[in-house]
Amino acid sequence: MKRITPLLLVPFIFAACSEQPSQTKATDSTVKAEPVEVTTVAPQLIARDVEYTSTILAWEELHYAPASPGRIDQIFVEVGQYVKKGELLAQMDLTQLHQAEIQLNTLTVDAARFDTLNKTGSIAKQQYDQIQSQLEIAQSSVDFLRENTKLLAPFNGLISGKYYEAGELYSGAPIPTIGKSAILSLVQIDKLKLRVAISEKYFPMIRTGMPAKVTTDVYPDKVFMGKVFNIYPVVEPASRTFIIEISLENTQDLLRPGMFARANLELDQEEAILLPSIAILKLQGSNDRYLFIEKDGYAHRIPVLLGKRYDDMVEVITEELKAGDKVVTRGQARLLDGMRVEIK
Repeated sequence: MKRITPLLLVPFIFAACSEQPSQTKATDSTVKAEPVEVTTVAPQLIARDVEYTSTILAWEELHYAPASPGRIDQIFVEVGQYVKKGELLAQMDLTQLHQAEIQLNTLTVDAARFDTLNKTGSIAKQQYDQIQSQLEIAQSSVDFLRENTKLLAPFNGLISGKYYEAGELYSGAPIPTIGKSAILSLVQIDKLKLRVAISEKYFPMIRTGMPAKVTTDVYPDKVFMGKVFNIYPVVEPASRTFIIEISLENTQDLLRPGMFARANLELDQEEAILLPSIAILKLQGSNDRYLFIEKDGYAHRIPVLLGKRYDDMVEVITEELKAGDKVVTRGQARLLDGMRVEIK
């Protein structure tokens, strides 16, 4: 077999290379411009509204208990029962009260005698002052026991908790479910409230009396109108939020404390950029949004953040857009940053 000398291959290699067509880079003038449609940026006034989640609270909630431990004689209500202001809810053992009343009656008689003797100068002034002091202390003790042996409803509401039965000894220990000591819990629900944590940047815009729209998952088609009635004066440094309270009428008796709710507040008007939602593109594999503007016949890509949506328009948040810029609204899916474009 005859060997081929490697040097003989060199001319063939050069010949093959010389026969390949030359690749010339296309100049910018030869690149066809992509046809696009644009809309001109024109900031407009919108009503800034914010939405926060919260839990519905009773307008008033009371965990009712006497001031000192003792045996419970009777409980006159059950959970879920509606009670009126001044209605007797529970009665404690009356033994101490009866003893205090007897002592008060005795001191009252003694004080009347001492008063007569004092007027005639038959006793020392010190003795008279002592009996008067004892009488005041006894009267105070009777008033205290009367208040704490008969538990009366302080407002109209519903019994939401009952933790003892008649005959049991009220110990004063906290109830695990509420973290407080109580015999009964009472809530007012004809009027409710929400306590909402608001971002500090909205502090200048929140005013007492401003309306609030409240929605719930339980009634998705209903909007309940509330009103801001209290604004906490300090901002929490950890969360940079401040607390507001919203009152909510519950005349239809639909809502209950503990329900999840959303509160929507309409703040002052401010300028914003609204664009057709079709102009916004999303970067694949991420949540980043961007759009293209046309400038001097070229496409420029601009990253944006999205705000509130208004039908088919969306609020665009960026510092790179200004009034008069031309945002591409059709044909943008084919664009790359720096491509030539032609407005049709």
